[in-house]
Amino acid sequence: GGLVNARSDHTVTSGTFSLDGGTWDVDNNVWVIGDDAECVVIDAPHDVDAIAELVGERTVKAIVCTHGHDDHIRVAPDLARRLGAPIWLHPDDRMLWDAVHPDRAPDAELADDQAIEVAGTELLVIHTPGHSPGAVCLYAPELGAVFSGDTLFAGGPGATGRSFSSFDTIIDSITSRLFPLGDDVVVHTGHGDSTTIGAERPHLGEWL
Repeated sequence: GGLVNARSDHTVTSGTFSLDGGTWDVDNNVWVIGDDAECVVIDAPHDVDAIAELVGERTVKAIVCTHGHDDHIRVAPDLARRLGAPIWLHPDDRMLWDAVHPDRAPDAELADDQAIEVAGTELLVIHTPGHSPGAVCLYAPELGAVFSGDTLFAGGPGATGRSFSSFDTIIDSITSRLFPLGDDVVVHTGHGDSTTIGAERPHLGEWL
C-alpha cells in the first residue's frame, strides 16, 4: 500500500459528567484522525474552541460520539454548527443523547463493522456495549490504534456501576472484540493515558 498520511491529534478538555443525579469533574480526551486536508473528530466534550483549534482549517467529515454520556456529547451540536459536520451516534445510546439534547437529534447512526473513510485510511466501528448500550470503539488498522472511548482504559474496563451499564457485557466486548485486535495495538482512551491491548490483556483475571 501507499504511504499513510493520516495521523491522530489529541487535546484534553475539562468539565463535568452527570448521571443518575450525581456530577463529577472530568478531563476528557478528544482525538482527531486525518491529514492536513480532512479529518474525523472523536467525541465532543466540554469545549468547542479547543476542539475547533485542533481541527484548524480542515474539512471535518464527521463528529463521531463513542457513546452518549453527557461529557462526551455536551458540545456536539455547537461543534457541528461550527465545523459544518454531521454527528454520528450508535442508536442504542439515543436515550442518553435525548436527555442532554432533546431538541437536536444526531445526524446519522453508527453501526457495527461500519467503515468510515478519512484521509486515505479507514476507521472501523466496533460496537462494544457495556459502559453504555451504544458504546463503540473506532479501530484504525493502518495507524495501529483503537480509539476506545470509555470501554477500555489504562488499568481496566470502563465504569459499569450506573444506569444502562453492565459489567458482564463490557468484559465480553473487551475480550471478544478488542483483545483480538492484537497486543501491539495502541489504545487511545476517552480519559487519561493511552495503553496497549497487550498491557491490559494479562489483567483480565484481576478485573473479574
